[in-house]
Amino acid sequence: MKTTKSEANHGPLKVGFILARSFTLSAFALFVDTLRLASDETDKSGRVLADWQVLGSTRHLIASSCGVQIAPTSDFVDPNEFHYIVVVGGLLNSDAAIDNQTSDYLKKAAAQKVPLIGVCTGTFILAQLGLMKSHQTCVSWLHYQTYRDRFPDNPVRSDRLFNLDRNRGSCAGGSSAADMAAFLVRRHISRDAERNALEVLQIVRARSGLDIQPRKPLAIECQDPRLKAVLITMESHIEDVIPTEELAAFVGLSRRQLERLFMEEMKASPGTIYTRVRMERAKQLVLQTQAPLIEIALEVGFDSASHFARLFRRLFGQSPTELRRAQA
Repeated sequence: MKTTKSEANHGPLKVGFILARSFTLSAFALFVDTLRLASDETDKSGRVLADWQVLGSTRHLIASSCGVQIAPTSDFVDPNEFHYIVVVGGLLNSDAAIDNQTSDYLKKAAAQKVPLIGVCTGTFILAQLGLMKSHQTCVSWLHYQTYRDRFPDNPVRSDRLFNLDRNRGSCAGGSSAADMAAFLVRRHISRDAERNALEVLQIVRARSGLDIQPRKPLAIECQDPRLKAVLITMESHIEDVIPTEELAAFVGLSRRQLERLFMEEMKASPGTIYTRVRMERAKQLVLQTQAPLIEIALEVGFDSASHFARLFRRLFGQSPTELRRAQA
């Protein structure tokens, strides 16, 4: 007999996986192994406290981006049998990441209020189906601009590792897949089960959804995680500059608190640092592309090429044209 959604909430944590074509193997492996190691107390991979299935419209092998293939273990059963359905994405250049039957299944699950989680570029698949429009989405900094270009009306951020927004979840991928899985284990099973899984995986601690993605923003150094989050946000909004008040609210601070934090650690105001972030991006474009200077100026938020060139010279000691010529 099929388990109803209400019955499932009293049993083991149940997760269904949908693997896209060219999915990321490491993200899937870390997510499912965190569940496996939390599923019993004796490390025998017994599915006592957690259970999982790889769902598919067929039992054909699904190739990951590294070439390793995985076979689905279940047909598309009632979505209510699962606490979560996790979509693991991968390479974005795949023509059709999932087939029509899989798309219909995800829409059915959404209609039945089953929580859906996009891991790595699995968020792109959910967004393409129109399932992320009213949900805050977390993506890797590597895919942030592509996501904004494809889904301009969807809220998205690239500073956090993962996010669970009502009945939608999103995860940047990579090792953060283990962090999100650990969060689900702690929520549905216990802290002891989470600790057991992490210790076997040799992970010191599970990072929370508030932890910052491990990326140094351009060439600007800082230590405070709130500053790192603001810098990454600045870098993600080069052309459409965000007011300081909004940057502060983004990390739970007032404008004055953020300004004080910048002055204490970076000896400059948020506005000054924001300008530096934009100009560092401009410097990359000058050196790595042949785009006209007016296009570069517009891309980093300047309406005037002459103003842009003067500021560039003041910061880097030479004009964009001189820098490009020196490199050539």
